[in-house]
Amino acid sequence: MKRARLIYNPYSGENYIVKHLDTIFKVYQKKGYTIDAFRISYEANIEDAFKDIGGEYNHIIIAGGDGTVNQIINIMKKTGIDLPVAILPTGTANDFATCLGMPKDISEACQQILSSNVKLIDLGKVNDTYFVNVASTGLFTDVSQKTNVNLKNTMGKLAYYFSGIIEIPNFKRLQITVESKELKYTGHSLIIFAFNGKSAGNIDIAYKSQLDDGLLDIVIVKAEIMTETLLSFFKFLKKEHLENPKGVIHFKTNRLSLKCNESISTDLDGEKGPDFPLDIQCIKNGLKILGYAN
Repeated sequence: MKRARLIYNPYSGENYIVKHLDTIFKVYQKKGYTIDAFRISYEANIEDAFKDIGGEYNHIIIAGGDGTVNQIINIMKKTGIDLPVAILPTGTANDFATCLGMPKDISEACQQILSSNVKLIDLGKVNDTYFVNVASTGLFTDVSQKTNVNLKNTMGKLAYYFSGIIEIPNFKRLQITVESKELKYTGHSLIIFAFNGKSAGNIDIAYKSQLDDGLLDIVIVKAEIMTETLLSFFKFLKKEHLENPKGVIHFKTNRLSLKCNESISTDLDGEKGPDFPLDIQCIKNGLKILGYAN
């Protein structure tokens, strides 16, 4: 009998996964699988989910938000576990699951996983830490870190937006230096993104990004003239910022360095990232994935 390890975060997405555990077991059981489940809690480290992982396991199922996915992928990479992963969209923010084309219905998502073949996709890395969807710094980018867990569970995605608005009066422009073989830039910026996926906060910012091209999509919102900066935000909502990029820098690269003298946080998939300077790179074919529909 085939085996899969389910690692789930019961606190993600208003406890959404808790209501659908039986659905996961039912769909997998029909396909001849045995599932061993590990519940993430404050009392147990996620590392414990991998203590008894051996060659008998077919894949890892992750049920949680982008931050949960990030933590699990980092543990797998740092412990040399090379199993395929399947990601269920059960968190407050599910940007990466959406990028993979996962259905929101849990039964449909499980069936899509089980009928798919393993696909190799790219993985991002900043210094010694991996990310699956996006690395960022600047305005709004550490909102998910600062948003109260109870607020997330009560308000869902709206909690991120409210927390982000609170940050605006305290923010100042960043003086950054970006270097890659494609571009060198020194100037002021409000936000810098390095995308492996396409979206952040459910907004398709890097809508030209591809998960298997060996490249990251870099999007820098400049802060030279405030009127241009405000216009660039409207372009983001209309998906025009990459077509008419005044006030926005966009390019693709497999590696870049990013320096900033400000004391500001970095963010990897909603988790706290490393301190500056940053060495950001794309690991081509760095992750085995199931359920990819695009």
